[in-house]
Amino acid sequence: MTDTTARPAGPTPPAGPKPLAGPNPPAGPANAERPGLIATYRRLWPHLWPYGRPDLQRRVFLAFGLLLAAKLVTMVTPFTFKWITDALVAAVGGQEGGSTPVPTGLLAAPMLLIALYGVSRIAMSALTQVRDGLFAKVAMHAVRRLALQTFEHMHRLSLRFHLERKTGGLTRVLERGRAGIEELSRLMVLTLVPTIVEFVLVLGVLAYEFSWTYAATAFLTVAAYLAFTYKATEWRIAIRRRMNASDTDANTKAVDSLLNYETVKYFGAERREAARYDESMAKYEKASTQTYVSLAVLNAGQAVIFTLGMTAVMWLAARDILAGRTTIGGFVLANTMLVQLAMPLNFMGMIYREIKQALIDIDDMFRILGQNPEIADRPGAAPLAVAGGTVRFADVRFAYNPERPILRGVSFEIPAGQTVAVVGPSGAGKSTLSRLLFRFYEPSAGRISIDGQDIAAVTQASLRAAIGMVPQDTVLFNDTIGYNIRYGRADATDAELREAARLAQIDGFVSSLPEGYDTPVGERGLKLSGGEKQRVAIARTILKAPPILVLDEATSALDSFTEAEIQSALDRVSRGRTTLVIAHRLSTVVNADAILVLDHGRIVERGTHAALLEAGGVYAALWDRQREADAALEVLQRADAPVVPPRVGRGAVPETEAAE
Repeated sequence: MTDTTARPAGPTPPAGPKPLAGPNPPAGPANAERPGLIATYRRLWPHLWPYGRPDLQRRVFLAFGLLLAAKLVTMVTPFTFKWITDALVAAVGGQEGGSTPVPTGLLAAPMLLIALYGVSRIAMSALTQVRDGLFAKVAMHAVRRLALQTFEHMHRLSLRFHLERKTGGLTRVLERGRAGIEELSRLMVLTLVPTIVEFVLVLGVLAYEFSWTYAATAFLTVAAYLAFTYKATEWRIAIRRRMNASDTDANTKAVDSLLNYETVKYFGAERREAARYDESMAKYEKASTQTYVSLAVLNAGQAVIFTLGMTAVMWLAARDILAGRTTIGGFVLANTMLVQLAMPLNFMGMIYREIKQALIDIDDMFRILGQNPEIADRPGAAPLAVAGGTVRFADVRFAYNPERPILRGVSFEIPAGQTVAVVGPSGAGKSTLSRLLFRFYEPSAGRISIDGQDIAAVTQASLRAAIGMVPQDTVLFNDTIGYNIRYGRADATDAELREAARLAQIDGFVSSLPEGYDTPVGERGLKLSGGEKQRVAIARTILKAPPILVLDEATSALDSFTEAEIQSALDRVSRGRTTLVIAHRLSTVVNADAILVLDHGRIVERGTHAALLEAGGVYAALWDRQREADAALEVLQRADAPVVPPRVGRGAVPETEAAE
């Protein structure tokens, strides 16, 4: 008996059916209550049955027809052994000793029966393989549909969900769930149903050819076999859960460490990362070892039960031969039937183990599918219609955690075509404004509108299509420079792509590369410098050409010279567009139509750069502090002295999403 401990990953999707609905299930532990086979199969059925694909439906019916034909041919094989044995016994029955040759005429029947045996074996194998080949497309189509649905659903889930989950863990859930669906669909249709049919036929043959005692003995053997398999498998499933948990944990740590490769090197933390990874792998090693040990116990018990059952049936057959109630061929038939029964028994044990394991993996996927997006379009939501692009925040309040408010009644307006900058100390809530505008989160109170339309009442797709974003931390796809720029608008021409790159001051750099726009940028864009990544982000936003722009520290990764060039490009791009600038360096917002000073979730000052300096308030203090820091830095650079970064005090709070 074998155990499948690794499954093929399955194909990479595209098309999926309607999404599954349901309330958000509580996030439970790995050993939480799991649904049974029937409940899971009921949820899987819409995906397993190829609705709208008559070609695949025909494959299903044809596969089941071949299944029945193969099992009927399978039943012929033991009878050929019986007929061959009886024919040989009859042919040599009148001969004395073994030295006298048997007349050719007497050997004709056994030889024909041997040929019949060969034909039946070939037919059985051919019918089975054709059936498997026909059904493979049906099974893989189901895998593709549900894998795509899960992938799309992950993108529909809120930002909060993804921040609370580890990406490596999510990809493992998707991978194992996809493999589990493939395994379950193939096991149920290609193995379980054929096994049940074959088992019934074997019992029928034993009862018809011999007596109910033979069939009852075989039945009791199967019952004991299945009972033992059930108990042992339940024990093994608990071990499997622990193995999956440790596998996921190890994979997550590996992904997290490799994504932060440079940080690991900065702090010389290779041994620390290796120790963390090895700790998870030690748990995986222990659980995996227990898995193989438990498999050995399971297989040994199954072998003992089956051997006892076979011995009992052979004893019955030998007794009947001695009593003259059956022939030697009958003894061979009974033995062959039990050998024939060994494969269904083996498959029944394997089926139960694999189905239970697949149910765990599929349930993890269904738990994700059962998560409703925190932000969803309202029923009947209309597309956003942007005329001028006026953005208005009206008494907006928000908190990531109810105990810690971030925005406390923020109200302001960005008139169409104008630029409004938001500045303030770290943790004031500046970046939260952009997340609310994109509807990554919903305000706990207040209203955000564009041209008078509440953004909560329009479709998210139309809202985000109208807004361009240049984030502070740019992460690129592991593809080419051209692909990353064209991400702003997939149907852009090469000329439009190059014009966007020119406006972002990156065209010259790309042209100097041997592969040009086909140059790979590496994982998260690590082959490019911070400034180059930022300019790619600016270029793809320019290519998108949205009526509303959000610049979140868009020049933070650039040196002073490049910053001036990019700032002038951004000024040209934002001209005529409604622009929200979130800035830390005040020098980048001096030309804004209005500047808002945000502090502790409230707007404490607003006005133009000149007006705010004249007021001598918070903005003026921030401006003076930055001027002093810039002047000190310039003096150090002129003196060719090493620049020592300021130390972070204990009370300093970095501007993170949690703080925002």
